Amino acid sequence: MPSFDDSELLRAMNAGDVGAATAFHDRIRPQIDRTLYRLLGRRDSDHEDLAQLALIELVYTIERFRGDCSLDSWVSTITAHVAYKQLRRRKTERRIFSGSEPEATLPASVRGHGPQVIARDLMVRVMGLLDEMDEAKSWTYMLHDVAGYDLKEIAQITGVSVAAAQTRLVRGRKELQERIQSDPELAAYMSEMEGAS
Repeated sequence: MPSFDDSELLRAMNAGDVGAATAFHDRIRPQIDRTLYRLLGRRDSDHEDLAQLALIELVYTIERFRGDCSLDSWVSTITAHVAYKQLRRRKTERRIFSGSEPEATLPASVRGHGPQVIARDLMVRVMGLLDEMDEAKSWTYMLHDVAGYDLKEIAQITGVSVAAAQTRLVRGRKELQERIQSDPELAAYMSEMEGAS
């Protein structure tokens, strides 16, 4: 199997070179996995399905890649877009078939327990607050502040302008802070954590 650099690989794929398909898969699959792990964690049960969907989307859209960014950035952006669409669909299906949203909070008081239990409780409670928010704002917040995507990448992932992504981020941060402040126990925990760091 000949080895390709990224530009040769993309040219070969665009030319329909069957021999390049395996090299393309081997080149981009680690970046697909890294992106999904970054967004969903290592235990997501749909990881393989999402990876396959991302790979299919990448193959179908390869001719649109103009080289404005690195291949890794493009793969990461397309993979995040696929994950974003599928998770929105998953959430809608859950609502339709279960009739309600799952409980997202652990018992309110975890004082006296180890720091891992407190951190897990905080994370679950903050995720519950994010679930209650407008999906566009919460996803923009997660993509930017948690996963580290920049506004241009978020605009591509979510299909909006950069200005709209920035507005969603500002409003999402503000709303999340307001929701945290409306829960005195959670606000106190968050203040303690900020003071400790």
